[in-house]
Parts: sequence; C-alpha cells; structure tokens
Amino acid sequence: MTEDLVFGMTTIAAFVVVASFIILVLWAIPLRLWIEAISAGTRVGIGYLIGMRLRKVNPPAVVRPLIWATKAGLDLGLGDLEAHYLAGGMVDRVVRALISADKANIELGFQQAAAIDLAGRDVFEAVQVSVNPKVITTPRVAAMARDGIQLIAMARVTVRANINRLVGGAGEETILARVGEGIVSSIGSSDSHKAVLENPDSISKTVLARGLDSGTAFEILSIDIADVDVGKNIGAELQTDQAEADKRVAQARAEERRAMAVALEQEMRAKVQEMRAQVVEAEAEVPRAMAAAFREGNLGIMDYMRYRNIESDTSMRSAIAGGDENERPEIPPTSS
Repeated sequence: MTEDLVFGMTTIAAFVVVASFIILVLWAIPLRLWIEAISAGTRVGIGYLIGMRLRKVNPPAVVRPLIWATKAGLDLGLGDLEAHYLAGGMVDRVVRALISADKANIELGFQQAAAIDLAGRDVFEAVQVSVNPKVITTPRVAAMARDGIQLIAMARVTVRANINRLVGGAGEETILARVGEGIVSSIGSSDSHKAVLENPDSISKTVLARGLDSGTAFEILSIDIADVDVGKNIGAELQTDQAEADKRVAQARAEERRAMAVALEQEMRAKVQEMRAQVVEAEAEVPRAMAAAFREGNLGIMDYMRYRNIESDTSMRSAIAGGDENERPEIPPTSS
C-alpha cells in the first residue's frame, strides 16, 4: 500500500514537471508565430524568438508587422523593428504608415517614420492626411474695419501634412492662430465693412499670400471664408464712451469751480462780518468820544444838534432809497 502511494505521488510529480516544462517551452518558443512567419515567407529563427523573450520584447508586436511589410513588398529588418519597440515606439503604426506611403508613391523611409513616431506624432494619420487633405475650421474671429463696424468671420482651412516637417514642425493650433491673425489684419486694413461683405475672398487671398504654413507640419492648400456676420458699431460705441468721459470731466471741473466760488463767498462773508464788527466797535466809541469832547469843551450844543440833524437826514435818505414809497422814516425832532 505504501509503495503504491509513493509510486502515485512520484507519477504526479513527474507529470507536473513535464507539464511545466512544456508550458515554459511554449512560452519561450512561440511556435504558432514562428509557423506564421515561415508560411508568409519571413525568415525568423527560433533562437531569435527566444532571445526576444529574454530581452522582454513581445514577439507578436514585432513579428506580425514584419509579416505585413513582407507581404506588402517592403524590405524591413527585424532588428530595426525590435530596436524601435525597445525605444517605446509603435511598430504596427510605423509599418502601416510605410505600407500606405508606398502604395501612395510617397517617399518615406523607415528611419524617418520611426523618428516621427518617437516624436509623439501619429505617422499613419500623417500619411493619410498627406494623401487625403483635411479641413480645419477656425473659431469665429472678430475684427473691426476702418469705418468702425465689427465683422465676425469664420474660415475653413484645407491642409495637407508635410512629411518632411513633421519632426519639429508646429501643429494645427499654430495654423489656426496664424489664420485668425491674418483675418483680423485683413479686415482691419479695409476702408469699409461693406467692401469685405461684397468681396470676402479678398481676405482669403490676402491671408494665403502670407505663407502662414512656414515652420509648421502642414501645407495650406486653400483658405475659404465660410461665414461673415456684422457685429457691433465699435466706432460709435467708442465715440459715445469718449463723450461720456468728457462729460464727466467737465462736470468734475464745474463742481471744482463751484466749490471754489462757494469757498470764496464764505471767505468774503467772513470778511464783511469782521468789518461790521469793527464798525460796530468803532460806533460804540463815538458816544464816549462825544462825552469827552463835551467835558473838555471841544464840542458845543449847537455842534451836537447839527450832527443829529445830519444823522437824521442820512437815515431818511437811506429809507427812501431802499424802502416802500408809502413808508416814511421817522425823523427825530430837532430844536431850532
């Protein structure tokens, strides 16, 4: 019984070891992939596939694109594809781009396609755009003509990818910014907004003649003005705002002059009050001076009576000049 148990355990252990070995061999040697490559006419050795496993390279990600390239008639090296994979590139995308470029008679080498892919651009999409140009729609751009009327324009830019400038060339954002700037400059140089509305293609011709695609990854084929709308009367609004500002400045200056006039009036009133106080004070000294003159004999009774008559006559004249005709001043009695 014990011998049977030992034999059974040994058999199970041997089976596990053999199964593990077979699984390891199948993982290290992708036989199906090797058979696919051989049937497609691509020469890939078993040892090279095992080495790819050891170098942590996914064999299908390299061998299958090589099969595509071989079937398309392209002569690519397995080492170049593996190096591009190790560099972090997309091997399948590069190979598809090379096949598309070859079918479209576009000159594109593997090193250039790999450089474009490693630069972060979709080289396959670039080839497609080079074959089939795409249309970029600009946002609505507002500009003002010389007559003060605002125009809002929208353009459609047809571009084609420039394969030779994909590495280091500017993208779509730069194209849109330059086209928008050209639209603003073209409308701003127009004497009247009516001229722009009558002939919107003048904007396209002016903008297209500036060579806006220099330094970019695209080649501008055409610029078409899709829509032009009339906006606000910016000139009139600016004049209105300027008039309102001038009005506020004039009001501020008038208020300043009024405040100065009020201050001067108050100052004059204070001076008048001061002078009246001085007069009252001086008039209060008159009786004392007259009493002193009586005591000293410098003023006689007749002199005093003449002074009173003159004072009464002065009061009467003042009352007649400033009062009602029916009113008569009270004349103090005088002695003869």
